[in-house]
Amino acid sequence: MDVLRIAAFSDGEQGGNPAGVWLGDALPDADTMQRIAAAVGFSETAFAAPRADGWRVRYFSPQTEIPFCGHATIALGAALALRHGDGDFALTLNHAQISVRGQREGTAVAATLRSPATRSAIADEALLVRALELFGLTRADLDPRLPPAQIHAGADHLLLVLRSREKLAAMRYDLEQGCALMREAGWITIALVWIETPARFHARNAFASGGVYEDPATGAAAAALAGYLRDTNWPHGGAIDIVQGEDMGMRSLLRAAATGPAGAPVEVSGTARLMA
Repeated sequence: MDVLRIAAFSDGEQGGNPAGVWLGDALPDADTMQRIAAAVGFSETAFAAPRADGWRVRYFSPQTEIPFCGHATIALGAALALRHGDGDFALTLNHAQISVRGQREGTAVAATLRSPATRSAIADEALLVRALELFGLTRADLDPRLPPAQIHAGADHLLLVLRSREKLAAMRYDLEQGCALMREAGWITIALVWIETPARFHARNAFASGGVYEDPATGAAAAALAGYLRDTNWPHGGAIDIVQGEDMGMRSLLRAAATGPAGAPVEVSGTARLMA
């Protein structure tokens, strides 16, 4: 089993979200990919095989297949740049066509993904109530500037924007209850966010749907958040920086740029480092 282990959205030689990257001439069957992802044990492993128009890619968490994973795509972009040289790589996912660009920078690799199309909607009221209860939150804990929403960039996420950094640091929930709620609602993660400035956010992402308590960096949710900000005409200048994983001791840095019209793909950038 030849799987690269790469931390995406790293903060220099520290932090980042570990992802597995499997490269081969043809993708294994789904059961084999699921077993490999479970053995690797990271929140996601990307599997990629070449085709005439680029690369066919599928993503697996330890428990289930995921339609799109941002940090594993950044890790994949780093792996492709290391193996094939700097460049842009077209990726065919289960339900979307995207791309990733990788560029070697010393011992690290800078990578930028172009996400699937984005969209956002007001959060379902009954599901929102259950999500607040899951985290022990009340509506008074929410920042009214950005109402709760279901956000999407290749996968659905629930967004909860909190009034204080202290509430973000105190995030706690029951993994089994969270998994049941997320799978029922179709949310890949629940993103809890605090606004430091209009262009700088702090985030924590519960990923119980994939059997993972928390993700140190979530590129798909970052793209979805940037798309939501564009939809609401948030005064951020078209790009945001996100600090994630700090409360886990795995500080990660993400940048998301949402230019173009509503619904257009978002570019999410960061660095990646090879892990021992």
